Parts: sequence; structure tokens; C-alpha cells
Amino acid sequence: MEGNSMSENLVVSVEEGVATLTLNRPETMNALNHALFQALEAAVADIGKREDVACVILCGEGKAFSSGHDLKDIEAGGETEHSQYEATVLEALASLCVPTIAQVHRYCFTGALELALACDLIFVDDNTVLADTHSQWGLSPVWGMTQRLPRRVGAARAKDMMFSARRVGAEEALRIGLVDRVFPVADLAAQTRAYALAVAKNSRHSHQVCKSIIEATDGLRLHEGLDYEYTNSPGACSDMKERVAAFTKKA
Repeated sequence: MEGNSMSENLVVSVEEGVATLTLNRPETMNALNHALFQALEAAVADIGKREDVACVILCGEGKAFSSGHDLKDIEAGGETEHSQYEATVLEALASLCVPTIAQVHRYCFTGALELALACDLIFVDDNTVLADTHSQWGLSPVWGMTQRLPRRVGAARAKDMMFSARRVGAEEALRIGLVDRVFPVADLAAQTRAYALAVAKNSRHSHQVCKSIIEATDGLRLHEGLDYEYTNSPGACSDMKERVAAFTKKA
């Protein structure tokens, strides 16, 4: 079932097996507040129940992906009051059984970077800058930065970004493994969607198994991870026979 839904803060569309979640606060450069997280929680919960979604794109409306956590929300006490809930929403996003892609343009700062890091892949345009500015504002991470960023770029590079609060450009981000693809500004949306459509044609059951095993074995020694895979991977997923039969018929 394809279609669109819209809240004040998040636009959701589903087409050809790809769900697109668009942060919709362009007047604030999609600054993240509690209401947006509530909308994101509902969207993620819905996607988790759907059989017609095989890939997710998370993007931002307007001039930037997101400038980060809304400072007005922080000043009003939102950092303390809602932080655990919002971290849980990001964990739900990270735990979706289908592949997720953060489509990032222009700015991706601090809380926005934590949001992007909760996705499986990060695609950016060549005008994008990313940063962790917690230390600039006297804040400490509560949405996963200390865990997800080092797993992406290594502990030393994560510390560099955290301590300096410096901006990292697209090419450096690609070089250090912070992002997975860099496209020209004009091509980002089309290239991300083309990739998502290709992913959606593959087995969502295979994707689910791969994601769950990678998550479960993160940090294990190689032999422990291999043992886990041998024990928990079904080998042939539930749609294997159908896919092989379709291929054989075409051949």
C-alpha cells in the first residue's frame, strides 16, 4: 500500500517499496525538537509493521538536512526532560529490519549527526559539512554520539571531532568513513533514490538477517561472531525459492 502522510514536522511517503521520511521544519533548518521526535517515533513504528516497505530514506526539507537539536528546546529544559525518550526513538530507527539511508545535504550538526548515525548508510552532497558541537555549547551526548561515532570512524577520530567541534567536509567525511557516498548537489536525491530502489528489489528477509547478526555480534571476537552466524543464519530465507524460480524462468 503506497501513499503519503504529513504532520507539521515530518512528511512520510511510500512509493515502490521505499519509505521517505522528510524532516519538515525548514524555517529552523529542521532543528530537532520533541514534537518532531514524536512524529518520527510514529513513522518508525508504522514502517516496522509494513510489508510493503523494503528501504527507508531519511532527508530534510529546505536548505539543510538539519542544524541539530533545537537550542530553544534545550533552553526550555527539553534536554533533561525528553533525552531518554528521544534516544529510544533513535534506537528504534536503528533497529528497523529494513535498510535505512540518511540523505544529508548542507548541514548536519550534533543531534542531526546522531540522527544520521542511527541510519545504516549516510549519503551526502559535496557541499555538506558535518560536526559534533556538543563541547561548543557545554553539552554532553545523550543520543548515542559516544557509541555510534567511534564505531563509524574509530575512537581517535571521534575524539578529534568531539574535542575540536570542527566542521568536517564531505570529502574528508568519505575518507574517514563517516559517510558512504558523496554526490554533486544536484544529484544527491536522485542517486539516493536509485540506490534505495535497487536495495528494495533485493530480499528484505536477507537484509533483516544481515542487520540483526551484525548488530548482535558487534564487539565480539571473530571466532565468536562466526559461531553466532553459523548458529543464527538460516542460510536460505523464506523468499529464496520464489526468487530462484523467477530467475530460472527468465533464463
